[in-house]
Amino acid sequence: MVASHERAQSVVAFGGGHGLSASLHALRLLVADLVVDDLTAVVTIADNGGSSGRLRGEFGVLPPGDLRMALAALCGDHPWGDTWARVLQHRFAGEGEMNGHVIGNLLIVGLWEQLGDSVAALDWVGKLLGTTGRVLPMALTPLDITAQIRGLDPERPEVARTVRGQVEVATSDGEIVSIALDPPDPEPCPEALAAVAAADWVVLGPGSWFTSVMPHLMVPEVRSALEHTDARIVVVLNLVDEAGETSGFDPIDHLAALLEHAPDLRIHTVLADAGSVGDAADELRSAVASAGAELHLDDVAADDGSPRHDPARLAAAYTRIMTGA
Repeated sequence: MVASHERAQSVVAFGGGHGLSASLHALRLLVADLVVDDLTAVVTIADNGGSSGRLRGEFGVLPPGDLRMALAALCGDHPWGDTWARVLQHRFAGEGEMNGHVIGNLLIVGLWEQLGDSVAALDWVGKLLGTTGRVLPMALTPLDITAQIRGLDPERPEVARTVRGQVEVATSDGEIVSIALDPPDPEPCPEALAAVAAADWVVLGPGSWFTSVMPHLMVPEVRSALEHTDARIVVVLNLVDEAGETSGFDPIDHLAALLEHAPDLRIHTVLADAGSVGDAADELRSAVASAGAELHLDDVAADDGSPRHDPARLAAAYTRIMTGA
């Protein structure tokens, strides 16, 4: 579906964790401004740590944490939405078995057990919260991320070793050469594939590059849907590198890693923060052009010095991209 600037747009945002949460906060503002009329979040489901990992191990379910964060990000800016977002994100303290568990994770897993349907349960949570948009998992099969990582053996730094697990990959001290999923062909979420097929725009990133953004491209049917969609794909680059996962990466390295894993992906726009790119703007513009895309530089970083995107500024950048303003 080709985007039209004369009507509101349908958007599908891919990612996980805090990066996707920032993007969804921004896109929710576009719904309020009538720039977007249909918003779907497709969330990576490979987390194996914390409350999510414990619930996944005990009940054999998808890890609910990133799905919960996406739902909370889509809650409205009013007493009902603010209250439910806080409740959903509340983490228990104490010293017993509940320590570290999050209310939203328990709610999601409880509905999964009651309904026996991962998507229907998430839809019911969304109705309870009054969310703006829908949250879907990228796959219906619990899975793990594996990575080939170089530099883990100080005596043979050139040799790549296999590291398994989202937490282990994200915190590795070596250089990530490539990632894969186990199982390699997980069952995709049909509703996510349908959303991509009907979308005007697809947003990839920001977020942990190898463990939140790129895993979507490792699900064969999801990657194929992204490669064949008529939607315009926007890649949102991170503001800085991430210790362990992308140490030493500049914006060009992020883009190169993405295209190496999905060389047939047709990107329309690459969005980067002008301040973070700095003097490398011309070099990045050349790399983006080589990928057949356009570079959109904007001020999207928070002004408090933290390496995070400001939702209001990100919303303004999305509006300029989607409306051609």
